[in-house]
Amino acid sequence: MSGDLEFAQFLADAADTITLGRFGALDLHVETKPDLTPVSEADRAAEEAVRALVAASGRGEGVLGEEFGDDGGEVKWIVDPIDGTTNYVRGVPVWATLLALQRQGEVVLSLVSAPALRRRWWAVRGGGAFVDGEPCRVSAVSRLEDCSVSTTSARRMPTGWREIVERAWSNRGLGDFWQHCLVAEGALDIACDPVMKLWDYAPVQLIVEEAGGRCTTFTGGAPAVDGSFVATNGLLHDEAVALLT
Repeated sequence: MSGDLEFAQFLADAADTITLGRFGALDLHVETKPDLTPVSEADRAAEEAVRALVAASGRGEGVLGEEFGDDGGEVKWIVDPIDGTTNYVRGVPVWATLLALQRQGEVVLSLVSAPALRRRWWAVRGGGAFVDGEPCRVSAVSRLEDCSVSTTSARRMPTGWREIVERAWSNRGLGDFWQHCLVAEGALDIACDPVMKLWDYAPVQLIVEEAGGRCTTFTGGAPAVDGSFVATNGLLHDEAVALLT
């Protein structure tokens, strides 16, 4: 295990201790942010813990996090302390801490830890993708009629999504990080989000791509902040983008 990956695992362990410890707590404090999304005390505590560990590590890296912004630097950890906070505050176990290490604008490592699901995914650029230590790979499904698809928010999807759903073999709303990690595992073939922030897509993008898949916006461009995001097994990507566009 590389030093970077070992440190990412260390950061994820620290975040998991905080988030899992407060999951299901009756006295969990939850607020609504200006963008009308929820944030809990556990979101903030987990990001604060990651920031403190990065600062104390002596590695000379910064943090760009969902809750406390970007402290600058050429090398930084991109952090979503709890992806799926809506699930977290309602007691649904589909949530995770997302981490990505960015050097000079390129994500070189990512890790997704979902302790309530007892699953952890990671990838190192050029080194493949893994789930719980085992290599993972996207599916070989090549027909829309044979594929499994998912989206986080069907009501916000473009009209072409309906044709994808109607033609697909299976349609689910698994949502957030999980659906993209399942694309990397080969359990899903297409996963979509109508809008993503950097901390939402950077970690899962590398995992999907290192597993052999493709990630773009709905129009086929490179993923970008506040843009759409579609992850596929690669074989279905062009057809999916054509319909989403």
